[in-house]
Order: sequence, then structure tokens, then C-alpha cells
Amino acid sequence: MDPISAAVLAALAGGVGGEVGRQAWLALTTMVRRPFQRSAAPEEVEISSGEAELELLAQAPADPLRAQALAVALGMRAALDAEFRTGLAEWRPSAEEAASQAQVHNEISGGTQETVIQGGDFSNLTFHVRGDRPN
Repeated sequence: MDPISAAVLAALAGGVGGEVGRQAWLALTTMVRRPFQRSAAPEEVEISSGEAELELLAQAPADPLRAQALAVALGMRAALDAEFRTGLAEWRPSAEEAASQAQVHNEISGGTQETVIQGGDFSNLTFHVRGDRPN
């Protein structure tokens, strides 16, 4: 299983994606809080369920180290818990979609007198600009 993106986790923890993002974060929280079904770890090795990392990221969603710590904990748990791995694989597409739905807020101030184009995602654009711009 590919690792979960720390950026996706941080975005969801920070509230990106509106209601869909909130539901994805809630689903992850519910999944992490289920009992850890270890199948291949020696008992003397301490492995996080991910719950502590989840709580820390919820407290500071902009902290990339907390997001990375959660991503690592989820990866470790998925490697050792088949049921969790399956749930995480099913959760991932909707979470990634929700995280990509970031809302954009553009504000123009300061007496700008030029043409402005606003939007969320642009691609394959070409601008033809005249050489004689007014001052």
C-alpha cells in the first residue's frame, strides 16, 4: 500500500473540503480508534495505533511534522493490521478528493487597475499581452 500523503492529512485536519472533508476526517478518526489487530509484530515492540498522532495533528493542522508522524503511524499500522489496511485503502480515494477541494479566497486591494482573473484551478492557458500598457 502506498503511504498516505501528509499533505492530505494536514488538509483534512485543517478543515479543507468542507463537509466532505469533515466526513473524511471523522471516518479516519473512527477507524484509528478501533482496536489495533496486530498480526505480525513481536509483543515487545511498541507500535502506535495512530491515535496520539491523530490528536496532535487535530490540535495543530498546519504542523508538517505532526502530519508526517500521523502518515508514518498509519503506514505502520496498515502493514500490521489487515482490517485497518483494507479500511484505509477504501477511505483514501474520498479523502484525497476532499483534500483537493480547497476553497480559494482571492481579494484584490491597493488600487489595482489591471485585468484580473480569479479562480481555483487553471491549466493550459495562454495570455496575449499588448506591449503598450498604460502607466
